[in-house]
Order: sequence, then structure tokens, then C-alpha cells
Amino acid sequence: MAREWDSAAYHRLSDPQFGWALKVLDRLDALNLPDHAHILDAGCGTGRVTAELLRKFPQCRVTAVDASENMVRQAKLTLEHFGDRVQIEKRDLLEIACSNAFDLVFSTAVFHWIKDHDRLFAVLLHALKPGGFMAAQCGGGPNLKKVRDRAQKLIELDPFRKYFEDWQKVWEYPGPELTAARLRRAGFEDVTTALEAAPVTFSDAEQYHEFLRTVILHPYLERLPEPLKSELINEMVRQSAQEQPPFVLDYWRLNMRAHKALH
Repeated sequence: MAREWDSAAYHRLSDPQFGWALKVLDRLDALNLPDHAHILDAGCGTGRVTAELLRKFPQCRVTAVDASENMVRQAKLTLEHFGDRVQIEKRDLLEIACSNAFDLVFSTAVFHWIKDHDRLFAVLLHALKPGGFMAAQCGGGPNLKKVRDRAQKLIELDPFRKYFEDWQKVWEYPGPELTAARLRRAGFEDVTTALEAAPVTFSDAEQYHEFLRTVILHPYLERLPEPLKSELINEMVRQSAQEQPPFVLDYWRLNMRAHKALH
């Protein structure tokens, strides 16, 4: 599903996602990729992580795709100095039609926005060359459960309730066992999955408020008129301020790695 973001704000605020991605990048050393690997950055966002991918593998080529037009526009600015080593496209991951094209599918902080993981993994397997790898991380398990539960209680109350009568979640946070089963069902081999806690604490209410607005709550906010957007966020911030410690987001990251057979 294509969803638009405030890409400039996300680029500035996404330090947690950037830090998690750097750890995934470090683990790519174990894959022994060919020198001139062709890598698919599946959900490149603003290109911050893509730039690190290009620096880490200085002879590789990267095809960077994202479903958000705003993100693609920002990524083109971020990555313009890499020239023809990177191709940036607006594309839904479920609609990638490449076959046997990539040595590596790399993705962080994206898969949880796609609800059909069976189809996603089948598409990505098809896009990989025989012998290629997928290395990815997304939200999983109890990711953001506290903030999601708090938002759910609020949208069931007036004045928000009438805007959420047909509300359905727009994310998929599976556990490692289910993800491993889906990857194997798609045809991947040597599957490993693991869940890790990655809480993020903000220094004050202002930082927490801005992060909620830009990164966490926009699926809710896009349904609301402007005055109610502020009312929802302010109440979320107020309730978090009463916790000890305050302004903590209960992130959990689902790591996955898998391999496409040579034959």
C-alpha cells in the first residue's frame, strides 16, 4: 500500500531507525557478497541507509525503491552524488516484477507496513538470483504495543470515534516463528529469525510529540481534521508524561535472514 510521509521531517527524526539499520548492515559481512553485487534496497525511505549501503560496498549497484513519492524525491537528493551506482524508483514492493536480478534484498523498517507477507516473500524470492540472500529487519511481536493500546482506547472515545468506524490496523508485526514459516513457504532456505527489544527514550515532551506525529501516529492522523490531530497527540503525550520513565516507545525489532537455493 502506497502511503505518503513528511519525508523531510522523517529524514531529520529517524535516528532510531538509522541506528538499527547500521547494525543490520554490519551483519552483511557474513554473507560474502560478490564484489559487483546488485542490491535491492526494498523500501529506501529518504536514502539515509541506502547511502551507507553504497559506502559499505563501494563496487556494488543499488536499486532503491519506495512506495512513497515524497520519500523517493528526498532519496534522490540524498543519493545524487552516487551517480549511476544507484537507481531510485517509486515502486510498491508487492509489484516488483524483476526475476533473478539481485544478489541481495536488503530492507529495514519497511516490511511491517505490508500486511501480506506471504506475497511479499514470494515476490522477493523471485527477484533474487539463485544463491542470493535476503537480510531484513522490521517491527515484530509486541512492537509499540503500549502506544498502540493507548491510541486504540482514545479513538474509541468521542470526539475521535466517528472518524474510526471502519478502522483496521495498517501494520503487520509477526513473531519470529510465523515469519520463519512464511519465508520457508515462499521457498527460502537457511532461514533465521529473531526478535529483539529496542526501546527508544525521548528527552522531553516536545521531541516525543514530534516523533509521534511524524513516525508513529500518521495512519491515525490522516483520518482526523487538524484540531483533532493536535488533541489526539497532546493526550498521548500527556499520558506518557505520567509514566516512569516518561516518553518511552516500546520498539521491538524482528531480524530475518534467508537464502535462495542455487537450483
